[in-house]
Amino acid sequence: MKHFILATAGHVDHGKSALVKALTGIDPDRLPEEKARGITIELGFAQLELKGPDASLNIGIVDVPGHEDFVKNMVAGVGSIDLALLVVAADDGWMPQTEEHLQILIYLGVRRAVIALTKIDLAKSEDAAESDVRAQLAGTVFHDAPIVRTSVTVGRGIEELKAQLAGEFGSLVPQADIGKSRLAVDRAFTLRGIGTVVTGTLTGGKFRRGDAIVVQPAHIPGRIRAIQSHNREVEEIGPGARTALNLADVAIARDKGQRGVWRGDVITLPDFGDASGIIDAAVTRSSRLPMTTRALKHGAAVRVHHGSRNSAGRIFFQSGEELRARETSVAQLRFDTPVFMFAGDRFVVREASGQSTLAGGVVLDPEANVKNFRSAAQRDFLNQRTRSPENATVFVGTQLVRDVAVRRPTLLVKSRFSRAEISAAISELSERGIALDCGDRVLDAKWWAAFRGRAISEIEDEHRTHPHRVGLELARLRSVLGSEMPLPELFDALISELCQNGFVHSGEIIQRATHRPTLPHSLQSACARIRAALALKPFDPPSGKELVPDAISQQALRFLCDTGEVLKITDDVFLGSEEFAKMRDAVSKFIRAKGSASVSDLRQTLGSSRRVIVPFLERLDRAGVTRRVGDKRTLRQEL
Repeated sequence: MKHFILATAGHVDHGKSALVKALTGIDPDRLPEEKARGITIELGFAQLELKGPDASLNIGIVDVPGHEDFVKNMVAGVGSIDLALLVVAADDGWMPQTEEHLQILIYLGVRRAVIALTKIDLAKSEDAAESDVRAQLAGTVFHDAPIVRTSVTVGRGIEELKAQLAGEFGSLVPQADIGKSRLAVDRAFTLRGIGTVVTGTLTGGKFRRGDAIVVQPAHIPGRIRAIQSHNREVEEIGPGARTALNLADVAIARDKGQRGVWRGDVITLPDFGDASGIIDAAVTRSSRLPMTTRALKHGAAVRVHHGSRNSAGRIFFQSGEELRARETSVAQLRFDTPVFMFAGDRFVVREASGQSTLAGGVVLDPEANVKNFRSAAQRDFLNQRTRSPENATVFVGTQLVRDVAVRRPTLLVKSRFSRAEISAAISELSERGIALDCGDRVLDAKWWAAFRGRAISEIEDEHRTHPHRVGLELARLRSVLGSEMPLPELFDALISELCQNGFVHSGEIIQRATHRPTLPHSLQSACARIRAALALKPFDPPSGKELVPDAISQQALRFLCDTGEVLKITDDVFLGSEEFAKMRDAVSKFIRAKGSASVSDLRQTLGSSRRVIVPFLERLDRAGVTRRVGDKRTLRQEL
């Protein structure tokens, strides 16, 4: 069984609903007002099962209104379809809503259509009526779409239309499962004893009974209690199917501002982030519009139709102050309330009043911001994406150039690209030397080389400027490079890579492996004084202030500490490294012989002072040599 979605399109009173009823036996007009007025107002639904060349075809039909007052409902029905059934009455011919619906289909990226030439029994000339429609389709993606002559009144062409639809769907590949399930809600209601039910067309992935879901854009958590497709309960449902979900823990939002689900919301999984108030997009005005059509102005108030939702906002252009007919431009849409869109999604722009369709677009950046919209980097980013809106490699590459480093699990998560497509794009960019695939992170190779070069330069500057020091403090290097790091964990990755390529990292210092500290002539006498002072009373050295009374002495002491000749116990206690080892061994020997020892015992044994012995023993405790038990010390391990 293959699942597909078919939507009608066409001018009011051209027989769309009657044709759906003739095809399926189901009247899609369900509202009393629709029955009374004889026109479709809301979306209607039906199911058609056909036999394809290699599989059964389960086709969900969305019947849309054709009246100009209900175009917003029409757009809500054609956002996620596989095939359009464009209906043109043979007696009326091509009409204003036929043209507007055609442009909307093209804006939304619909590529395949079957044309139903209805009321053929009323045509003065069948051939002329068909020729007129074919002429209108010239220059569009539907220029060679099949045209089937039908009349529901006399029962003509219905079986031929079914056969044509079976052939078209039989040649189509079902919608891909990219692991990004989304259902645009076109109906939301409560059933007694069941609770909240929403319906829509599922795209991008599967839903399973029991799945945790999120209602966007309000980010309301919930759970799928049950799933139905065409009145049959199922455990799971895949993309391309009309779907009804019974939701637990989600209320119906009956009033504006009430927390809950309503038409226009999106049911999705919790893994895809949140809604955004700003998107960047490529916006196009139809090539079928007359050149005299009024321009779409920079900053104009508009309504943007996406999925089953239409949202108020304003449109701003990156260059120029307006968008004329037959032009494409990069634009930013700033919404009054957040929207939940993916990169690659298509949408329709209409007047704020809802009177006419102005343009169509494709999302290039679903989480844009006002600040960088006109920057050179964002301009290049958007222009490249505009040229290839369906190319995953371009989207990954532009993301890396702009952001220089991204976490792989979040890379293009709000996009119409699957994980496999994104991985393939990363591999291709890595092979071309553009990207570095570092497991959970992906880096722009050019940026990383420059970043690493900057770090190396800082370390070598430290060696050159202060040859007496072992190396550069990591804290200082992090401070220098911090503003250039888009991800904080990159610093550790940088240090790791440097240590694999000629550098060594010890404690809080990094240096070239070949670097050896050299004592400047100006510090030689100060170092000699410090060595002599420490040797005079090796286990009871002078205080820090006595040891280094001036700036030169402080530099000399740092050199001795950096080279490991002197150990810093506290800011006030310094010991020669050899003396430290002797004291440690003497403490271990005494405790081993006695079983335990007090501070006083060890002070007297070593001939030290309490000022020195207390921090010294605390150092041994931290090192795991001794353990403090009450007022005594015992050995933690054998040396």
